[in-house]
Amino acid sequence: MLLSDQRVLDRLRDGEPVLALGIRNARTTEIVRLARCAGFGMLWIDLEHCSITVDQAAQIAATALDLGIEGWVRTTERDCSVIGRLLDGGVTGIIAPRIETAEEARQVVSAARFPPRGLRSQITLLPQLGYRRVPPAELMRDAEHATSVHVLLESAKGIAAAEAIAAVDGLDILHVGVNDLSVDLGHVGDPTHDEVINACQHVIAAAKRHGKLAVVGGLADPVCCGELFRAGAAPLIFAAIDTDLLASGLVQRAQEWRTRFDSMMNQQT
Repeated sequence: MLLSDQRVLDRLRDGEPVLALGIRNARTTEIVRLARCAGFGMLWIDLEHCSITVDQAAQIAATALDLGIEGWVRTTERDCSVIGRLLDGGVTGIIAPRIETAEEARQVVSAARFPPRGLRSQITLLPQLGYRRVPPAELMRDAEHATSVHVLLESAKGIAAAEAIAAVDGLDILHVGVNDLSVDLGHVGDPTHDEVINACQHVIAAAKRHGKLAVVGGLADPVCCGELFRAGAAPLIFAAIDTDLLASGLVQRAQEWRTRFDSMMNQQT
């Protein structure tokens, strides 16, 4: 396999923190090299909230694979048809947003897993295996090992079904999206509300009971994050999103140059 380093999934199971960079603005593979140089271990390519194409997402993910990190993709809501194409292109993690029932989770697993656990279509060459031609059984085994399947719980209905969702075979991680969840629970702009944190703890406990990992995303408060990590949340840290970095960097640079200009003009007088 080309995954020369330990998989992100294994590192999280071992309690090792992994920094994730969200991708919404970048369209070329250069972002992978920049992220790797900065110490990020995973790219979260967000097809739900941007216009990145399947081809661009696959190219970024395949480059990440070559450089020893991973590219996971959040698909658009309720879209399982694109999952096989993304995995065939080099993506190693599929994140399905707004999952609310065990049946919806099973549909995601079915699209991402080869038989007998799923219905993923056969293919002879994969970037995850270095495009080596191997026997079908070996390809399926190694591709399954390289693939992680995730669901994102973002509503009260999804939280209520966490136990049944966690029991779905072939699922690896239950993510809680606290921003959308806080809105659904009536706490707009307050992702640290007790009801939201309690929902996170409920998902963590359900995941534990079924041997799965739980991840909490969208929460920046260090006290709440620490509590959830100690409760058993996997240490996947959503450290940055490229659009946010670009926006804040531009604001900072513009302010710096305004300050420099004022200083230069004052010196002349």
